[in-house]
Amino acid sequence: MEASLPDLTSFAAQAAAGTDRAVVLGMGGSSLAPLVFGASFGRQPGYPLLQVLDSTEPSSVLEIAESADLERALFIVSSKSGSTLEPNIFFDYFYSRVEKSLGGKAGERFVVVTDPGSALEKEAARRKVLRIFPGDPRIGGRYSALSNFGLVPAALAGVDVAELLRRARAMAGFCRLEGPENPGLSLGAAIGAAALAGQDKLTFFVGPPVGRFGMWIEQLVAESTGKEGKGILPVEGEPPAPPAAYGKDRFFAGIARRGSREIPRAIEPLARAGHSFASFEMEDALDLGAEMFRWEFATAVAGRLLGINPFDQPNVQEAKDRTNEILDKKSRVESPESGVVDQEALRELLDSLRPGDYFAITAYLQDTPETEGRLERIRLKVRDALKVATTVGFGPRFLHSTGQFHKGGPDTGVFLQITAEPRENVQIPGKPYGFGEVVAAQAAGDLAALRSRGRRAVRVHLPQEVLPALEDLEAAVTRALQ
Repeated sequence: MEASLPDLTSFAAQAAAGTDRAVVLGMGGSSLAPLVFGASFGRQPGYPLLQVLDSTEPSSVLEIAESADLERALFIVSSKSGSTLEPNIFFDYFYSRVEKSLGGKAGERFVVVTDPGSALEKEAARRKVLRIFPGDPRIGGRYSALSNFGLVPAALAGVDVAELLRRARAMAGFCRLEGPENPGLSLGAAIGAAALAGQDKLTFFVGPPVGRFGMWIEQLVAESTGKEGKGILPVEGEPPAPPAAYGKDRFFAGIARRGSREIPRAIEPLARAGHSFASFEMEDALDLGAEMFRWEFATAVAGRLLGINPFDQPNVQEAKDRTNEILDKKSRVESPESGVVDQEALRELLDSLRPGDYFAITAYLQDTPETEGRLERIRLKVRDALKVATTVGFGPRFLHSTGQFHKGGPDTGVFLQITAEPRENVQIPGKPYGFGEVVAAQAAGDLAALRSRGRRAVRVHLPQEVLPALEDLEAAVTRALQ
């Protein structure tokens, strides 16, 4: 990558002129590194704001489309295979919107990152996009943060990608050492050994400036290790608690700015109580280069200890196939009843949780701070009452992350799927369906895939007014736990 940096940084500086926003249209390995970079570095002087769209929920699409002048946005369509549903329909939708204003020059507001020879590359050429950056077919999607899939959006946002790679290269050098001096080997050995001993819930406490870094590690670890009935479950976004709130199945990882005491204060009482842990300090957000390499190396080592292949994702495709069957009218799904919570089904679901299980909320809702806050309250009620690990994933993002673990990992998950009536459908050009049908099909396909494996899962369908309905759901969970 270092050899291509002069060209990349020159292009980014030129593209920044006349651009207010750089919007990544991607999913999973193509979207999570840019999401972390955007959250960690913020807006850099003279460069556009970096945003990410990785949701087919209609309100999420409209929020990006209507939040500012599309003619001053640069869209980065990102997909390794070039065949992933979400980036392609995002491309169709936003290209059509921009074309209405710019006509034949619409392609000049688009950049594409994809592996050579993909269908997306061919479509990008047909639409005369501003630039096509190649992916490296040898690198798997979730390991691609330090390739063009992460670096192109970072450069367009004004991040010092040369320094990011310099620190990554230094970490790579350390990871060539033998024995305990190797930071990636040591971390991977500790995580893998703990998982084999039953401590398979890898719980992150991550502080500023990289507070969302756990979302990237979540996909890396879950999709790499969750298969063949084995795996390490990453637990991201669960606030710290006293030792009494946890079972014996946790391994804690703290990541904080050097000199900060917030994360160590959370880890120390857990360590004294006998929990396994690892702790890391970062000088600043540019240390993400080093830490991404460390965690990639460690994940490969942990996978080796578990006896699985950390570079495939055999169960991701099933939910995709079920989604496509629904969209192609080859499979039918029942329309859920809106706003009805089956109290008995919810009670049975929560009663099934045992020590070593985990509770996963899979929410096909717009990801907003308010929604996240409501879901956090629900997950914490379950954690504190039952001492089980809890996760929250927004669909369809998590399908390309923890979704692999849910279906391919151990049968220890209990799933509460939450969907909602869309405020409005958003039609996709050239398709017989809109984003509302897509997100509904993804939720139905995911639920069918879980149930085909006998996983414990209940679906709750909310009305359009989601926040009050989530308060009602929280009350229902409280009753079910009593």
